[in-house]
Amino acid sequence: MADLRQFKLPDVGEGLTEGEILSWLVAVGDTVTVNQPLCEVETAKAAVELPSPFAGTVTELLFEPGTTVDVGAPIITIDVGAGGGAAEPAGSGLIGETNANGRTAVLVGYGPRSTEAKRRPRRGQPAETAAARATAPQVLPEADYGSGSERPPLLATAPDATVKPVRHGGLEAGRAAEAHAAAAAAAPAPATSSTPGRGALRPLAKPPVRKYAKDLGVDLTTVTGTGPGGVITRADVDAVLGAPAERTHARETAGGFARESTAGDTRIPIKGVRKHTAAAMVASAFTAPHVTEFLTVDVTRTMKLRDRLAARPELAGVKVSPLLFVAKAVLLAAQRHPMVNSSWDEAAQEIVVHGAVNLGIAAATPRGLVVPNIKDAGRLSLAELAGALTELTATARAGKTPPADMTGGTITITNVGVFGVDTGTPILNPGESAILAFGAVRDMPWVHKGKVVPRKVTQLALSFDHRVIDGELGSRFLADVGALLHDPGTALAF
Repeated sequence: MADLRQFKLPDVGEGLTEGEILSWLVAVGDTVTVNQPLCEVETAKAAVELPSPFAGTVTELLFEPGTTVDVGAPIITIDVGAGGGAAEPAGSGLIGETNANGRTAVLVGYGPRSTEAKRRPRRGQPAETAAARATAPQVLPEADYGSGSERPPLLATAPDATVKPVRHGGLEAGRAAEAHAAAAAAAPAPATSSTPGRGALRPLAKPPVRKYAKDLGVDLTTVTGTGPGGVITRADVDAVLGAPAERTHARETAGGFARESTAGDTRIPIKGVRKHTAAAMVASAFTAPHVTEFLTVDVTRTMKLRDRLAARPELAGVKVSPLLFVAKAVLLAAQRHPMVNSSWDEAAQEIVVHGAVNLGIAAATPRGLVVPNIKDAGRLSLAELAGALTELTATARAGKTPPADMTGGTITITNVGVFGVDTGTPILNPGESAILAFGAVRDMPWVHKGKVVPRKVTQLALSFDHRVIDGELGSRFLADVGALLHDPGTALAF
């Protein structure tokens, strides 16, 4: 006898609300074991593999690769009966399992989320729809990816999911288009409902459709919904605009400006790491008052020291890069100026001076800029720090950085010199008070011992939050970093 279990998308980061299914690692009919990777999911912070909480046979993949799914939405169905067997007894705390306290377990290290039973009905939703949602069977018999609705109506309780128009193999598409159309025709047609206490009509539409209509400049009060219960769908919005050319023009003029399209234009969806980075940078730039100071440093002695240390056996197998010495200089200078390693707590109206330096390293990856950090980097020896930097950057470029490594940073270094850039004005990583840009090391004419000779020279740029770090403190910190790079022997005096 079949015993179907559904695995819900967990919160794979701190407070994330959605993730994109990059690829399935199993197929319908496969036998899976506990903790076997099921799929690869990209969130706003990293790409991770989700392990199976059940042992059994895969009966259904509920979303296609390329689909953005809300946290809490079931994504796969596994038959744990007939020889499969559940991974653990109820209440074991497995991912996607509801325990005796009514909480749903998520990935280890991330807080549990409320179950569907505790979710309030959407504002403006008819009472009969909410009641039907609570009593409807969990799995519907048909899948419909081609009906034009904003998500496949696979699950009676599944949250919204935005589906790409691109189709991938392995999943059936459009099998129930006729059945869906007949159900839509038979459903009640009102597109608005009264909200108690507001005295106004609110069109029934899901958030993605509301945003879609807003971007196109469509007033939802003028649209008749054809979805279940009179819900407005994307197809309804498109029907109001008419021809594709009109939709294109409406999209380009949304927001108060017009722009002509050309044949070579390419549109790239803003999501995942890029979406998170953009939001974080905007929030940081317009919240913290940035100040940037610059320093040009002769690092010839440091580069000679690098050549000597690279030959030492304790540093064999790790990359002894100029960034390693900049990181060590920042850590030493932070010990002398602990106020730099702090953050502004707006809610508590306090400055939090952190006891440990979680050193962030900005890394360019195919998915965009990420800033993983090395926890308590000040406790590491030079050899340990070199190994940590090598592992951090390799993991980030492979897109496998754990979400825990993306949070809790206190100071960041961005190595723009690796691209041949001399310097810049970096934007603070949210929650931090200082970020140092390290420029390219170049052979430059320099006055040394009274003579102009070629020396190894670089430029440093320190941006800091002026609410926390005043000009004197920022200048002293930057000067100490520069002094350590100019003469590494001064580290003995720190």
